[in-house]
Amino acid sequence: MAAKTAAGGRWEVVKKGRRPGAGGGGRGGGGDRRALGEANGVWKYDLTPPIQTTSTLYELGFERIMKKQNKEQVPPPAVEPKKPGNKKQTKKEATLTNQNQKQGRFRSLEEALKALDVAALQKELDKSQSVFSGNPSVWLKDLASYLNYKLQAPLSEPTLSQHTHDYPYSLVSRELRGTIRGLLAKAVGSLELFFDHCLFTMLQELDKTPGESLHGYRICIQAILQDKPKIATMNLGKFLELLRSHQNRPAKCLTIMWALGQAGFASLTEGLKVWLGIMLPVLGIKSLSPFAIAYLDRLLLMHPNLTKGFGMIGPKDFFPLLDFAYMPNNSLTPSLQEQLCQLYPRLKVLAFGAKPESTLHTYFPSFLSRATPSCPSEMKKELLSSLTECLTVDPLSASVWRQLYPKHLSQSSLLLEHLLRSWERLPKKTWKPLQETIQSFKLTNQELLRKGSCNDQDVATCDKACKGLLQQAWGYRLPWTQLLLLMLIFAIGFLCHDFRSHSSFQASLSGQLLQSSGFLPAGQQACAKLYSYSLQGYSWLVETLPAWGSHLLTVVRPSLQLAWAHLSATVSFLSAHCASHLASLRDSLTSLSQRLQLPDAMNQLLCSLGELLLLLYQNVLLPLWHMLLEALARAQQHCHEVCRGEVTWNCMKTQFSEAAHWTWLCLQDITVAFLDWALAMISQQ
Repeated sequence: MAAKTAAGGRWEVVKKGRRPGAGGGGRGGGGDRRALGEANGVWKYDLTPPIQTTSTLYELGFERIMKKQNKEQVPPPAVEPKKPGNKKQTKKEATLTNQNQKQGRFRSLEEALKALDVAALQKELDKSQSVFSGNPSVWLKDLASYLNYKLQAPLSEPTLSQHTHDYPYSLVSRELRGTIRGLLAKAVGSLELFFDHCLFTMLQELDKTPGESLHGYRICIQAILQDKPKIATMNLGKFLELLRSHQNRPAKCLTIMWALGQAGFASLTEGLKVWLGIMLPVLGIKSLSPFAIAYLDRLLLMHPNLTKGFGMIGPKDFFPLLDFAYMPNNSLTPSLQEQLCQLYPRLKVLAFGAKPESTLHTYFPSFLSRATPSCPSEMKKELLSSLTECLTVDPLSASVWRQLYPKHLSQSSLLLEHLLRSWERLPKKTWKPLQETIQSFKLTNQELLRKGSCNDQDVATCDKACKGLLQQAWGYRLPWTQLLLLMLIFAIGFLCHDFRSHSSFQASLSGQLLQSSGFLPAGQQACAKLYSYSLQGYSWLVETLPAWGSHLLTVVRPSLQLAWAHLSATVSFLSAHCASHLASLRDSLTSLSQRLQLPDAMNQLLCSLGELLLLLYQNVLLPLWHMLLEALARAQQHCHEVCRGEVTWNCMKTQFSEAAHWTWLCLQDITVAFLDWALAMISQQ
């Protein structure tokens, strides 16, 4: 074998077993191999700097994809020349480039929105509308793609729980909102498809490892549901199947729940539909339950007026919530269960609705079946309270209880004992129907005990509670009002009989008893003082009242005469013109109905209304006014006749005294007649 030496340039014969260059300066075999490699041109490391990956190539490729989707052309950024470096610097720069691509171009969404050129967006949208004039769905997709491409900010968790409910739409400027709403208004018929497009595109982006931020699609979803919340609830079954298909991907499930939940912040009704149809079925899943309960809390907090949600929650949805809230050891954590317990009263109000007096009997069977002796104490307390409310509010609940009683003896025993403890707090109007129900239970208990069964202990407990309740119902408090009235009548009858039988008060037993006890002298003294004070007051009134009355009459008479004259003139004017005005009003209504081309039924109603007003004026108001005038004229004439032409205070005082005396005589006659009737009734007994 021959080899060319590195130093001499001559050929040398190498014998077998000898390595070339063995004695070259005392170097070992490694040096010879390196020299051989160098001679053959083989290098372990390539010293030529590699081609560096630049952001321009990435953006150019991404730009071509975006051009196909958005039909727009975005000029690529200028290529910056870079100096060649070693391999370590190249790796470091590539790592930083990948991190920047993952994190987005902007440090925050606020900066991205500030940098967004709304005029450029409007220009692109106008171009899309001119090219695809008959395809609004393309306009909307271009809007979403453009926004999502321009709003590349750091990624956030799917539910945006650290922000307000309207984030990121709350950061959008007024100008950009106007642009978005204007385009949505032009494409109303494509909004449902656009909503599906945004949601499915978000789910597809979540499959990508360096996935984009989804702020643009989120903004579009919030803009749609803010004005059209029913779009999210038009096909909840489809979204529930989608949610179940991604059950092993919590990020996708939370994204679906967030997108659909945006409808609830605009409408309580739609929010409850979303929660009951999407979030309640997945309430037991550990990764999804916190967002479901937090969303319900925020929804009820944003809509304090619960009347708009009446009729949304029925027994089918309400009782699973009751079990989640009060059943221990369920799939909810203790903190979530406590949070749901705090929301339960408002859910109960929503479930019972606007007319609980006609709906509570439908909830009674489920409440009763859960009220077992072994249920938790807090749940038992809530169930017994709800069952009592059903019995006191909805009359049909008692009949439902009668049907369920034989098969729910243990539950009924708890309810009967609760009613026995709280009987005094129940409304009195419910005592009678409850008494009838308990009486029927007592008969059922006797029949069951006579037949004998395995539930004899429960029957005995129910029978004992029924007896206690019947005793409470029959032994209620005395009617003190009727009793006091009866005692008063008896006392008056006894006094009258005592006075008549002894012919005088002093000789009667009542008079002697009052005299001996000292009440009679004290009463006589008090009456004497009262009489003297009354005489003094009367004499003061006789001396003072005429002078003050005459002075007041002198001062007030001109004003009263003027007021009377104006009132008479006003009434005369109204009576003279009212009929004509009513007739003109009727004619105006008729002409108005003819101009508006109202239905025949409405025209007939207006004509009938006009005739009714005219009839009311002619037959009721006008005769009443004439009667009032005649009564006043007769009263004035009577005063002049009695006072002989001049109305003075003394004359009026005399008339008042005679009227008071006549009234007193009438009252005496009525009292005597009543006492005679009472004595006759007592004597008959």
